[in-house]
Amino acid sequence: MKKEEFDLNAKLCTVYKEDKAAYLLIQPADDTYDTDKQAEYLKDSCDKGFIFVFFEVKNWNVELSPWRAEPVFGKEGFGEGAVDTLEFIQKILFPDISCRYGLNKNIPVVLGGYSLAALFCLWSAYQSDIFAAVSAASPSVWFPKWTEYISGNKPRSKYIYLSLGDKEEKTRNKIMSTVGNRIKEQYK
Repeated sequence: MKKEEFDLNAKLCTVYKEDKAAYLLIQPADDTYDTDKQAEYLKDSCDKGFIFVFFEVKNWNVELSPWRAEPVFGKEGFGEGAVDTLEFIQKILFPDISCRYGLNKNIPVVLGGYSLAALFCLWSAYQSDIFAAVSAASPSVWFPKWTEYISGNKPRSKYIYLSLGDKEEKTRNKIMSTVGNRIKEQYK
C-alpha cells in the first residue's frame, strides 16, 4: 500500500492507495489520529482494493457541526462548518482524488468517522447522494436538535453503518446518556 501526503485547499490530505481500487474511502481526521494504523487494519480486513483519504480537520467543533449549538462539554460551542466541509469533499477533494489517481467516475465513495465526525457523516448522508455508504462509529447523536432533524429528513446514502460504544449511554452525563435511545431512533 502506497502512502502519499499533500496539501489541498489548506488541508493536509493523507492517502493510502492500493492497486485496482474498488472503493474510495474518505475520513476526517485531526493530527492525533493514527492514520497508518487504521489504513493497515483495513488492508488486512478487506478483500477489495481501496484508496483511503484522510483530510485534516483543525477545529473539530466548527468544521464538523451541521449548525450552531451551545457548549455541551466545557466552554467551546459548536459552529456550522459542516456545510463548508461537505462542499470541500464534493467540489475539491473528490474531483482532485479522482483525477490524481485516475478513478472511475462511478467508484463507490464511503464516508466514515468517529464521534462528532460520525455525526458529520450521518448529516452528509442526508445532504448528498455522492456517498454510496456512510460509516458512523459512535456518532454524536446527542447533538442538539439532531432528533428533530432526522424526523423531518431522509438519508440519500444507500447504506449507513451505525455503532455505539459500551460506555456512552452508561455515563452520568445527562446529555451523553441519551445516546443509546437516539441511536435506536436513528436506526428506525
